[in-house]
Amino acid sequence: MADTWAVVLAGGEGSRLRKLTTSPEGLVIPKQYCSLEHSSCLLQDAISRASSVALSSHVCTVVAAQHRQWWTSAAAGLNPSNVFVQPRNKGTGFGILLALLTLEMRNPEATLVLLPADHYFREEEPITRVLRVAANIASEATSSTFLLGAEPDHFDAELGYILPTERVSGKPAFITGFKEKPSPEHAQELIGLGALWNLFILVGSVLGLLELFAEDHSHVVARMREAVRRHAAGHRDALDEFYESIGPIDFSADILEVQANRLQVIRVPHCGWTDLGTPERVEATIRSMTAQGAGRRQARATPLFLDLRTHFRDLSTVAPV
Repeated sequence: MADTWAVVLAGGEGSRLRKLTTSPEGLVIPKQYCSLEHSSCLLQDAISRASSVALSSHVCTVVAAQHRQWWTSAAAGLNPSNVFVQPRNKGTGFGILLALLTLEMRNPEATLVLLPADHYFREEEPITRVLRVAANIASEATSSTFLLGAEPDHFDAELGYILPTERVSGKPAFITGFKEKPSPEHAQELIGLGALWNLFILVGSVLGLLELFAEDHSHVVARMREAVRRHAAGHRDALDEFYESIGPIDFSADILEVQANRLQVIRVPHCGWTDLGTPERVEATIRSMTAQGAGRRQARATPLFLDLRTHFRDLSTVAPV
């Protein structure tokens, strides 16, 4: 753990869930700042997950400047220097690149775990165990990058799938390819071939992850590296000026799918994972949690953190979600 850093990616807008994540006062709250269990928000849960594989001083998050009213509270337990603020949203690629280039200045040899902020795991123990195994593997194989893929327990045409070259457990497998949002029939076929759900959790060395950008985006990486260094030196407008000059990069489509032959996947057993990406998946998760009596009820959610379970119940009494 001493050589491992963890970065929680929390810069998204969660626009597909606007109906569910709009407060009674009409404020649209990004889903990572919403609660499922009457207490901590999803970002805080992800920070706790990150702390299971990295020292608290090595846990970071990437957030959006326009979400300051929420992340100042949600990330209050982190070292302020570990909160990486994007001036504006230019795609997941630049959010990850901001973290990589910042950590390159601090510890370029570090092993890095990248985690989404807005996912839910019914069982934390399996994902914690695999995160630690993956970090250990990556610390030895510093030129390799690993994705985590969960064993599906049903087919879902709205998720992303990873097809490994072989069905193995306990060790990484190379990747044949990716498929985002296949048809229901294709999703069933993929699962039959051994495909895994893409958790969008990556583990690798800082330098190894930067290599994924090098082939097609070396020029923009060099420009951003200079902007990050100038920002760290006190030129507070450096990042703003850079972000104003660039177009978006989608990390999944523009980086991972292009570099699939350089990636390996590590299998995660059934753990009740969902990315809470659609109202239907949020509804299914809430109903499952309610049926199982899940949820920490000793504390209510901070008013800033919209409680999706209570809000969903209130919405359901008015009209179908």
